[in-house]
Amino acid sequence: MYRTWQQFLALMGLFAVPGVLRVVGMEVFTSNEVEALNGTEVRLKCTFKSKHPVSHSSVAVSWIFRPLGQGAEESVFYYQEMAYPPTEGRFKGHAVWSGDILRQDASISLHEVRFTFNGTYTCQVRNLPDVHGINGEVTLRVVHKVSISDIGILAAAIGGTIAIVLVLLGLFMVFKYCNRHANTDMELQGKKLQETRELQERELQVRVLQERELQANILLEKKLKASEKECKDPTVW
Repeated sequence: MYRTWQQFLALMGLFAVPGVLRVVGMEVFTSNEVEALNGTEVRLKCTFKSKHPVSHSSVAVSWIFRPLGQGAEESVFYYQEMAYPPTEGRFKGHAVWSGDILRQDASISLHEVRFTFNGTYTCQVRNLPDVHGINGEVTLRVVHKVSISDIGILAAAIGGTIAIVLVLLGLFMVFKYCNRHANTDMELQGKKLQETRELQERELQVRVLQERELQANILLEKKLKASEKECKDPTVW
């Protein structure tokens, strides 16, 4: 009751002295449609813009609910200087304040949403002397399973593309790494083969030298033996 009279007196004060306060239209912004899973929490975002200074005492916020089918409108939430959550009706214990007046945010949140919450929510914001303007409306759809929106599909497509690019990049890096190691192994094998060939050539040269030395020694021994034999044989003289 206090809330109703407070809002009524605030509005009446604007028209009691015509011409004193200049009426400037408010700008209110909301999402067109919000989808929430049954039993979860959803935030109904509502922001506003005013040409006049914003304060807790000058701003009044009203949230009104209109069912999808036939049914009367129902107050969801009211805020002016402090939050006034509903004390009766379907939103009792479900609607909470989640905005910030000084940041020009008049959002509310609904806890444990039900299928009876399906409908259109109107966000009305007044900042004295801004009392006229187009209200913001957002439609809430409570579902069993959250459907994939266009943004979700786009995000999934972008994520998939990024994943493919990362996989291809990873494969390229692995191929480059393996190729580099393969080239390194080939170079090492070539060096080892060259070293083996050089070692074999050196060993062959050593054997040739040893054989030549052996043959020279044998020839020398034969000459020495022949000389000794000539010395012992008197017929040689």
